[in-house]
Amino acid sequence: MSEIVIKAENVSKQYRLGSVGTGSLAHDINRAWYKLRGKEDPYLKVGEENDRSAAGTSNYVWALQDINFEVEHGEVLGIIGRNGAGKSTLLKILSRTTMPTQGYIGINGRVASLLEVGTGFHPELTGRENVFLNGAILGMTKKEIGRKFDEIVHFAGVERYIDTPVKRYSSGMHVRLAFGVAAHLEPEILIVDEVLAVGDADFQNKALGKMKEVSSKEGRTVLFVSHNMSAVRNLCTRAMLLVNGKMKTEGLPDDVINDYLLENANHSLEQQFDDTATAPGNDKVRFKSMRVVPQVATPNEAMTVKTPINIEFEFYNMMGKTPINTSLMLCTLADDVVFNAISEVQELDNGLYKAVLEIPGDFLNDGGYYINVMIVYNASKVIYHFDKAVIFSLEDRRSFTNWHRKWVGIVRPQFPFLISRIS
Repeated sequence: MSEIVIKAENVSKQYRLGSVGTGSLAHDINRAWYKLRGKEDPYLKVGEENDRSAAGTSNYVWALQDINFEVEHGEVLGIIGRNGAGKSTLLKILSRTTMPTQGYIGINGRVASLLEVGTGFHPELTGRENVFLNGAILGMTKKEIGRKFDEIVHFAGVERYIDTPVKRYSSGMHVRLAFGVAAHLEPEILIVDEVLAVGDADFQNKALGKMKEVSSKEGRTVLFVSHNMSAVRNLCTRAMLLVNGKMKTEGLPDDVINDYLLENANHSLEQQFDDTATAPGNDKVRFKSMRVVPQVATPNEAMTVKTPINIEFEFYNMMGKTPINTSLMLCTLADDVVFNAISEVQELDNGLYKAVLEIPGDFLNDGGYYINVMIVYNASKVIYHFDKAVIFSLEDRRSFTNWHRKWVGIVRPQFPFLISRIS
């Protein structure tokens, strides 16, 4: 049986909005009076959901509400969600930077957290001094830090500046050294927020590789918050989705990421542009319409992975006789390119034209997609690029399989694949 190293039970965190200190003494006295009488905190009843896009009527908001999960030893848990969903608040609670308003957090092991660039670093101290200071904060002995020191500095790539005060470091150098300390000083649990976005591509790849190494080879536990869905998919063994402070989904990374992308996509199977002056385009071409047309028997039939689909768009050519072709790129909501279809070059006069691309059924995987369309001059120069012209999703409703999760792969064509008896 796997060891549970993190256990969260009904964890909630409430914050008071507005200016800090205004009216807080009266609220604190009221809380104390209710507690003295053995009654529930009165302000726990008035808090509103953490929806940052909507105005509220209460000065109290639930940044997190009723969060329950367990993390096993050696797991890499990805935590995803929109800005303001409560991800960083959860990590701060797990790091003991703040305490939950309600609920229980149990942690078995030493925790190293990288929540903000340079957390625990003193700007006046050198990189060398900060490595030892930060290591001591994480509970390491001087001997342990010294044993790992060269490896940390080499990983961070700051050998030349290690005896320079960190106030002179760039943000990228800062986060390199901070991550190097947190990852190399052997905590049982490593908590990493979106700070890796500060580093360059080389460092990000190195950091992701290190997190994969400490989890798979060294058996340590990693909690990883990121808006980089590719990193979450490749690194994490499990993921959870937070929406307005509540946990919506938990499970395999591909399933959770798909839910997240579909939740945030503005689905539109059709766009019609009746006003030519404001339609997408320029003085050379203008779009009149863009649509996804499922080839179904009845209007109410659901669009699934088995449904043939036509991608249709209409555009005006206003350049006179011109060699034109069109390019249609189909992408997943995770920005993976499924294919790029290019039409033949044709001499087009002024006028309204329609292009149709047919996608057969049993080709695309279940999930969300968007379409980019380009009008191109003679297959060489882009005249206009219409980004995310339409967004749509497909669902697998087949009943012959017991596999109830998203299939592996961007596409899932149903090739002939039969078993026959030969003896």
